[in-house]
Amino acid sequence: MSLLKVRRRPQPAVQMSERDRRLVWRIAALLLDYPGRETLAMAGELSDATAELPPEVRADLDRFLQHLRETDPLALAQQYVETFDLRRRASLHLTYYAYGDTRKRGMALLRFKHAYRHAGVELGDSELPDHLPVLLEFAATVDPIGGERLLGEHVPVIELLRLSLSDSGSPYASVLAAVVATLPPLTTADRRRIAELAAQGPPEEEVGLDPFAMDPTLFAGSEGRR
Repeated sequence: MSLLKVRRRPQPAVQMSERDRRLVWRIAALLLDYPGRETLAMAGELSDATAELPPEVRADLDRFLQHLRETDPLALAQQYVETFDLRRRASLHLTYYAYGDTRKRGMALLRFKHAYRHAGVELGDSELPDHLPVLLEFAATVDPIGGERLLGEHVPVIELLRLSLSDSGSPYASVLAAVVATLPPLTTADRRRIAELAAQGPPEEEVGLDPFAMDPTLFAGSEGRR
């Protein structure tokens, strides 16, 4: 019995080459991470890389890069924290929307862990594996097939995050729009799921991530993120 089943994937919202899709993921991973000194120093390099992309996604990324260049670094840092760390409906952790901080989320995180480990990646101890910048970097630089599969499974959550950022007027909505453009178009089931997640919000029961935390090997062996 074959362990690998090849299935034709739906075409992304914007037609682009595999190289361009991976480039969008790489750029978005950097722009969605905390705006530290290294990221800010790369603004010119990222602008040059963005110039190679199709106009549909280039415009979105250019819009955010302009904001990055024109905004004071301290203001950028404050904006990042207020956007992603203090708002429950704008979390960059993809499993949070469906499970909140519950035991079920711990099991969902194992899906990411197994994909990373299968590709030979072990995360550091400062970030959960469902963090969108981590997943985008994984898809762009390590395992495009496995990374795209995880991104595709979370299209409703990524689109919900884009909508939330857009509704609040966040510049980060442009980065999410570029990511969404690389993924399959929303289906009727996706739209139904988005409506459900938006109506319910993340569960508030805080019982910990025990099933996930009990695996001590997940975060061993690599430098942590911020």
